[in-house]
Amino acid sequence: MTPSPAEAPADLIITGCTVLVHDEQERIGFQEDAAIVVREGVVESVTTAGAVRARAAVERLDAAGQVALPGLVNCHSHAPMVALRGVAEDLPIEEWFNDVVWPVESNLAERDVELGARLACAEMIRGGVTCFADHYFSMDAVAAVVEDCGMRAHLGEAFFSSQGAEGRERSLDFALRHRGGAGGRITTTLAPHAPYTVDDADLAATAELARDHGLPVHLHAAENRDQADASLARHGVTPIEVLRRTGILDTDVLIAHGTGILDRDLPALRNASGRVAVATAPRGYLKFAWPTTTPVRALHDIGVPVGLATDGAASNNSLDVWEAMALTALIQKSATGDPRWLTSRQALHHATLQSARAVGLGETIGSIAPGRRADIVLIDLSGPHTQPVHDLAATLVHSARSSDVRTTIVDGRILMRDRELLTIDVPAVVGELEERLPALLDRGHGGRIQEYDA
Repeated sequence: MTPSPAEAPADLIITGCTVLVHDEQERIGFQEDAAIVVREGVVESVTTAGAVRARAAVERLDAAGQVALPGLVNCHSHAPMVALRGVAEDLPIEEWFNDVVWPVESNLAERDVELGARLACAEMIRGGVTCFADHYFSMDAVAAVVEDCGMRAHLGEAFFSSQGAEGRERSLDFALRHRGGAGGRITTTLAPHAPYTVDDADLAATAELARDHGLPVHLHAAENRDQADASLARHGVTPIEVLRRTGILDTDVLIAHGTGILDRDLPALRNASGRVAVATAPRGYLKFAWPTTTPVRALHDIGVPVGLATDGAASNNSLDVWEAMALTALIQKSATGDPRWLTSRQALHHATLQSARAVGLGETIGSIAPGRRADIVLIDLSGPHTQPVHDLAATLVHSARSSDVRTTIVDGRILMRDRELLTIDVPAVVGELEERLPALLDRGHGGRIQEYDA
């Protein structure tokens, strides 16, 4: 007699943990002494530890004393840029791009991209990131790394108008070839770089391709206030208004940064016919000394989700989304002059459901609930820096660190157990990358892939 699905062995059972859950109004809560049952990469149930004591499972994890969270999502990154971590320090953005980063990037070979992506994935897995949105070059190499290491990713091949129609076509080709790849763990997007490097005709063509092929768009826009002011002075419109008039806001679009979003942009974002989301990466804004930050409260008021991000490690120096969560909460308090915004629970909402929505996976990941993909991280709060726990949400946001992540699971597969990476050989990656760095960092050729003049 074949056992019923409820009686059949689970693939994975996690027991004894406290689980972050969302109620019907999406409010954050915590279920104590809980168990998570996983089958075929999906959460089958969240129940009590006692209810699964006799339940058979291929694998069991005793998570007593730990907190289970939905895996974090890095909503905007350039993962291979970990190879450039620290090469362009203490510079304004114009010099950062023109004097260092874009000259170095003209040397990039596909193997550099692959090694950088592999090192980045190792860093993110160790930091509790289970999914990342990446916007870069030679993205076939990044897709191969995602397939191999077990992460989830939302990938786009970046392009500039200076590449001609070929750049846009290459972005489309990548998106169509890799959509649904890695057993469904890869989703794809069209990836124009920004309104200051992609002209209106290319943006309009991208919007048409997105509609024709059912693809989203991921791009930088209104990154800082200087860009907004320059666009108004030169063209009479803001970068967000450029997205509106070219049809990009009629697609499902993920806007990176948006610290230059003005009050006049809010109606266009609110009335967009596509799904609009914004990714915020606050550490980089502080480092570049930008005077403004992503207007999270204003975006919240018009119903635009804001996901957490790190940007690339060449500007941010880390891919630590945990830090981005804490900084977002703190900077929003300062920017609004209101210590009640963002609360710890609001920050956790941005880190979970809002980040999942930002990358178009709001029905798939972002919460630990029946039917959701089993992207789960286990957090150890036994360290002195997290004790005692009076408010668990505040402890997670303001006291815990990415190094407190003990176990990282994607689609029910354990990628890190008790801080041991299981799918990436970091020493081998670092060894080969170091051998390639002299050629990669050479700027003697005097060229660059693009000119920053926003």
